Amino acid sequence: MNWKTDIKSYQSYLRIERGLSKNTIDNYSFDIERLCLFLEENNISVSPIKINEETIQQFIYSVSKEVNPRSQARIISGLKSFFSYLIFEDYRLDNPMELIETPKTGRKLPDTLSVEEIDALISAIDLSSNEGERNRAMLETLYGCGLRVSELVSLKISDLFFDEGFIKITGKGNKQRFVPIGNLTQKYIQIYRNEIRTHLNIKKGHEDTLFLNRRGGQLTRAMIFTIIKDLSTKIGLKKSISPHTLRHSFATHLLENGADLRSIQLMLGHESITTTEIYVHLDRRFLTEVMNTYHPRK
Repeated sequence: MNWKTDIKSYQSYLRIERGLSKNTIDNYSFDIERLCLFLEENNISVSPIKINEETIQQFIYSVSKEVNPRSQARIISGLKSFFSYLIFEDYRLDNPMELIETPKTGRKLPDTLSVEEIDALISAIDLSSNEGERNRAMLETLYGCGLRVSELVSLKISDLFFDEGFIKITGKGNKQRFVPIGNLTQKYIQIYRNEIRTHLNIKKGHEDTLFLNRRGGQLTRAMIFTIIKDLSTKIGLKKSISPHTLRHSFATHLLENGADLRSIQLMLGHESITTTEIYVHLDRRFLTEVMNTYHPRK
């Protein structure tokens, strides 16, 4: 057994047995490959079967100088999963990660945008270009439906059920859910489809992909990040934002306007409501309003 072989079989296990997405599998693999690079740079010749806690602790110490506690915790979690797999396959009897402590990271809540800031962001889109109509439809969909960026770029025309007021989303682990879509978002998607997309020379295999680049292929996640960053700079927004900020804002605004956590959980596609509780930022002003509205001794 060697690292390359074990990583490959582990990737197959994650894909077939656990049904994880390519992005998740790539992240897990990157953590193991980082350990391999450390071993190589330090002339440590040891197999995945023989590596011990002391060597891994040296690696974690080395990593801690380069990354923040949150990234460090993710690396430790990824390695624990890998060695647990080796135990599951009877390659190892113990997990060398068992006594390695995960650093405390706290709850990092991303920036959220106000409705006015989202309006300003979308209003800054240059609609004189074909890409402008597409970008408006994409941002309205990200915010209006609370999608992950990976869910947006993989959205299909066949996933649109406008007559019923829903779109079908394929989320993490290929799990599907139906998310309500408002009339405004439907309107901008239809404008893009009828006035822009229909004139593109669509690449083979992307006929059903909703949002396309100018060459008729699927957009990358990085492209969505760039579009949002550029708009943020254009309006002079001081917050650090990403596509995920729109998803977070979607959930926060729903909650602030009276939606219940369970409904938000279903729309976001969270397996556990605990994730939704951490994800949704509740400011004190909102909590005070809830108290004053609903408590019998207000």
